[in-house]
Amino acid sequence: MQNKLKIINDPVHGFIRIPHEILFDVIEHPYFQRLRRIGQTGLLNLIFPGATHTRFHHALGAMHLMFTALETLRQKGIKISEEEEKGAMLAILMHDIGHGPFSHALENMLMDDWHHEKLSLLLMNKLNEEFNGELSVAIEMFQGKYHRKFFNQLISSQLDVDRLDYLNRDSFFTGVSEGNINTQRIISMMNVCSEGELVIDAKGVYSIENFLAARMFMYWQVYYHKTSALAEFLLVKILQRAKYLVSEGMDLPAGENLRYFLHRAKSSATDEDIYRFTQLDDNDIIHAMKSWQNSEDFILSYWCRCVIQRNLPKTIISTRPFEKEFIEEKIKKTNEFFGIDNGKELVHEIKRKLLPYDTEKQPIYLLKKDGEKIRLEESQDQLLSGLVVHKTARYILTFPREISQIIS
Repeated sequence: MQNKLKIINDPVHGFIRIPHEILFDVIEHPYFQRLRRIGQTGLLNLIFPGATHTRFHHALGAMHLMFTALETLRQKGIKISEEEEKGAMLAILMHDIGHGPFSHALENMLMDDWHHEKLSLLLMNKLNEEFNGELSVAIEMFQGKYHRKFFNQLISSQLDVDRLDYLNRDSFFTGVSEGNINTQRIISMMNVCSEGELVIDAKGVYSIENFLAARMFMYWQVYYHKTSALAEFLLVKILQRAKYLVSEGMDLPAGENLRYFLHRAKSSATDEDIYRFTQLDDNDIIHAMKSWQNSEDFILSYWCRCVIQRNLPKTIISTRPFEKEFIEEKIKKTNEFFGIDNGKELVHEIKRKLLPYDTEKQPIYLLKKDGEKIRLEESQDQLLSGLVVHKTARYILTFPREISQIIS
């Protein structure tokens, strides 16, 4: 009989245990193995060459942190059954199972407005049938419907184990040290209050503030870096353009499963849609872009060359929207330089906004020694929380690099 209680060596967390056989069975399933071929950070490796880690890495790391968090809570006297432990670990293990190629960038392009969480739930239900209902508790927790609220919060909240893993992991692989957080310290401060909610022991206030600040820096320095934002934007535009050209009757070379989605009309998801989706990964998109570099459509070939050859368009970043006249001038120059009349397709303003800590949506609570529960931003000890409750925005204008030489 096969030993399923394996140990995995992870570059971020060290050795990760698989304490339940069902976890191993889910990891071995083709739905989960596909995550080995889905990048965690899209095209970030064009900017940070080390960022080639995958959703597979991240899901295992989040599962490990969930196990650590539950052990911590047990030591503080919180009763957690083996069934609940399995459920929580399965839920976080599968939380990204519905991610499409290049993660967030393309999820709406392939399956209309199907968010990855909707697809994750759909795939979880399919797996639950295969595993004779063993994932039922996990699905309840993933949906935020479990009767003990702290389980739902460990999976999805402003301080969940998903964020704890991806911040550290992305910081590690990009080499951006500002995102490095002390996950062990944060987890050791976790507790459950009398109402059954996840809270942080009050003495952990600075670790939480450091976490919120690290997340803010990672967004502006990595995820929303102007070239990162551009690369993600280009992926969306490439797929949009390809779908448009196919709808106009052009025959674009693509793998069988990607071709299926390029030709797919808007509709609710069918069994074939789901099957095809689980066969898609980053390689299908890369292969298509390599081929489309030679497309007769100038816009599509231009964008694909930009990505594949890493000759990206020029970007300018600003804290306020760009003047309409300034954008029109870029479009005019683009038309003149390339001898085209649809230069507006190559000039775009991209907006990115961030609220590092939302005090209304699942606020973070601190638990004082006397049992009183207070909001993080209300703590007399807080230093930064007042600064991370404001929304910030950046505007990025992108246009062909070729015309930057001829603009006065």
